[in-house]
Amino acid sequence: MSGSRPALNPRSLLFMPGSRPEMVAKIAGIAPDAAVVDLEDAVPAAEKRSARKAAVAALAELDAAAAIVLVRVNPTASPWFADDLAAVSGLGRVGVVLPKYERREEIDLLRNRLSPDVPIVVGLETVRGVAECRQLLRADVDVAYFGAEDYIADIGGRRTAGGDEVLYPRSEVRLAAFLAGVSAVDQAVVAIRDDARFRADAEQGRAIGYTGKICVHPRQVELSHEVFTPTPEEVRHARAVLRAADDGVAVVGAQMVDDVHVRMARAVLSRLPGAAGVRD
Repeated sequence: MSGSRPALNPRSLLFMPGSRPEMVAKIAGIAPDAAVVDLEDAVPAAEKRSARKAAVAALAELDAAAAIVLVRVNPTASPWFADDLAAVSGLGRVGVVLPKYERREEIDLLRNRLSPDVPIVVGLETVRGVAECRQLLRADVDVAYFGAEDYIADIGGRRTAGGDEVLYPRSEVRLAAFLAGVSAVDQAVVAIRDDARFRADAEQGRAIGYTGKICVHPRQVELSHEVFTPTPEEVRHARAVLRAADDGVAVVGAQMVDDVHVRMARAVLSRLPGAAGVRD
């Protein structure tokens, strides 16, 4: 990530259809860490152009301080990509989400057209994208997300409630993001009314190391923040570990304090609202 852009480390990445521009005005009230106006999967081919026009008009009216907002353009090989990118680049402050990222040259193309302070989020959601993710995330990107639905469709698998079929690619994307120093957002849960399933899936993502989650409905934003925001007890323990390390104390609450625990404590505190890249 370029040093000219503020860190982006969202607990929630809320996707909303570009064909529903009235949703843009509601972003501030929903309060996701970042919102994505989707011109790709959420918009049928026949509506791509009209959705783009309506979404851009709505974004032009949005208060710049209201939220971190991005637009998911169509893939670079699609007939809509060039016009999508031209429209988004005209908005200046609005970031870009590139779906089905597979080649580093795609980021060069975006960076040549966008202001250097505009964030880029990439979707690793194809077999090739996951297979090449360690190299792909060395490019100048800010956030990567794992797209389980598209990945399974690409590889010819089948989604299950347990999710064992995506444990490997889900973990591989998180590992690649960590090595590249890129924020990582976990897969979507498309059962929008099943809060228990969302929480369980988010907890699994957090255990793997993800720091946020795709949300496909506003109701999922609060759930994501609950899971990916440290609890008061976790914060108290993290601060106690850091104090103990500073004072040369070897044990906190019957737990050893060594370098790994110090790093874990710092990671906990980095997830607090107000920390770099996490919205209040």
